[in-house]
Amino acid sequence: MTKSAKIFLAVLAVLMVLVLGAELAIGWFAYSRLTESKDALSELRENNTGLRANLAELQGNLTEIREQISTLAESQDDGSDPGQEDDVRIASEYVIRSTLPISDAYRAGDRSALSDKEKETLDMASAILAKIITPEMDAFEKEEAVYLWMTENLTHDEGLLPVIPQTQADCDNPYGVLKYHNAVCVGYATTFRLFMQMLDIPCKVVHNSERYHSWDLVQLGNGWYHTDIYSDVGQSNYSHFNLTDAMQATSQSWNTDYFPAANQYEYCHAYRISVEETDPYAVPAALRSAVDSRGQVVALRFPKTDLDETGARIVQQMLEDVQSRIYGSVLSNELYIDWSWMPLDDSWLLAINLTWYEGGDDPAPELPDDVYEKINGAVEDAFGDLEAGDEHWDWDNNGGWGQPKG
Repeated sequence: MTKSAKIFLAVLAVLMVLVLGAELAIGWFAYSRLTESKDALSELRENNTGLRANLAELQGNLTEIREQISTLAESQDDGSDPGQEDDVRIASEYVIRSTLPISDAYRAGDRSALSDKEKETLDMASAILAKIITPEMDAFEKEEAVYLWMTENLTHDEGLLPVIPQTQADCDNPYGVLKYHNAVCVGYATTFRLFMQMLDIPCKVVHNSERYHSWDLVQLGNGWYHTDIYSDVGQSNYSHFNLTDAMQATSQSWNTDYFPAANQYEYCHAYRISVEETDPYAVPAALRSAVDSRGQVVALRFPKTDLDETGARIVQQMLEDVQSRIYGSVLSNELYIDWSWMPLDDSWLLAINLTWYEGGDDPAPELPDDVYEKINGAVEDAFGDLEAGDEHWDWDNNGGWGQPKG
């Protein structure tokens, strides 16, 4: 082997050693990085395991919370009587909701926090109060003015063109009541409360124990009084205006542990219009006088010294007999009477309510003769070419379809 060849082989060997060393270095670097990655991956897996455990615990807590909420909701819908005013579901469909945001905005003169719907409700309510409330009125006169406006203007739908709300969601709140004049009891109760709150008169919406009806408790002076707008709407007969607990309890039950007692009678309508009577047998004549004049309330105060349990039974029997006679007479479709007793300091107050149903058996208003001619002409023009069949129905003289004609 020549000297030049040996030199070439030596250089080649050195190059091979250098290359092998570089490869070994690269391999070691890669191995070390891989080891670090495995360690990091192992740590990440451990962290993920801890995170999964925490997530599982959180999900367990959420499940427990959902179960508690479900239990609470079931307790609200199991027929029990919840001790609260708002957020109570009535008739399984309507909800009593707070009206404070609107009344607070009215009293503060700042409506910036209200929604557009609440602003419209505030505008409608404010316009009504501006018409019916005057500065010299006391709290009772303001309450009575609101009662009369609501019972006179928020009448039940009549005729063939009822006022239909655009959405049933509004029939249980003041927006629907004031905009459409058509609502359920919850709507009337929350609207009356809104007016009272705007006037700085304490008021609560009460629901009955069975949760199918609601009305209001309003505070006047040192006492609370029951007022049920829904039951008087369209009549304004004061039958359900400022009643005591004893009076309201004749038709409803409610959570008396939560709602304040109404045991005062200073502003009770029946008490304010009552007259003193000592003879129990005078009750039928007083009631007949009210019937003849289409009165609304008969209120008699019997001194406790002149009326005992026997006298009360006599009055009860006479009222039941009168009620039976009314039901068997031509007034059966027009008049309903009910009554209640309330103890006063030295008397017994008998309040007899007369509820009149408008119309009774009165016929519907007739159309003018010229209108009937136009009706006949329009129908004849459109359908006069139809041939009668072998058997057809004729319109009788009583305004109905008579027997089929051959």
